[in-house]
Amino acid sequence: MATTETPQIKSVVYCQVCTLPVEYCEFGGTIKACKEWLKNNHEDVYNRLYAVDSLSADMKDKLGVSGAASADEVSTKETRRAEREAAKRLASKVIIKIVERTRRKRVTTVRGLDIFGVETKKAAKMMANKFATGASVTKSGDGKDEIVIQGDLGYDVQEFIEEKFKEVPADNIDVVEDTKSKKK
Repeated sequence: MATTETPQIKSVVYCQVCTLPVEYCEFGGTIKACKEWLKNNHEDVYNRLYAVDSLSADMKDKLGVSGAASADEVSTKETRRAEREAAKRLASKVIIKIVERTRRKRVTTVRGLDIFGVETKKAAKMMANKFATGASVTKSGDGKDEIVIQGDLGYDVQEFIEEKFKEVPADNIDVVEDTKSKKK
């Protein structure tokens, strides 16, 4: 005669912030608030899900990793990465180009602001308001964002960038005029 096992009832803890089971809070978009609520109300579940020791133990078990990276190794990698990014920023240039379109019409393009952590859409809106003209963000041929501003505003844009965006060094800003030669 076969013995039948009764199914065990599993209790599920639901997050009061995002209303999902706590294991799925990371998909709700409010992970910080969810973690804080879980830590205050269900510390044992929080430790099981988010504690650093348990996460590294889970990584070892699931991935078969024999040794996890020490904190010193991680910090040196992060410092090297930060140094590389800083060197990249110092070597990068913001190029303000004045392009002649038709007859006497000109536009000013700004490239390279995104390398310095400037959000190009916000910068374009600020420039449009400042100079009372149209400004938009487009993708250039190499896939990078560039701001296109109506009008011949090269040096005004340079002064604006130096004033508003302190993270961009003044030495890294170049103004270039790209005018078409007149037909004879």
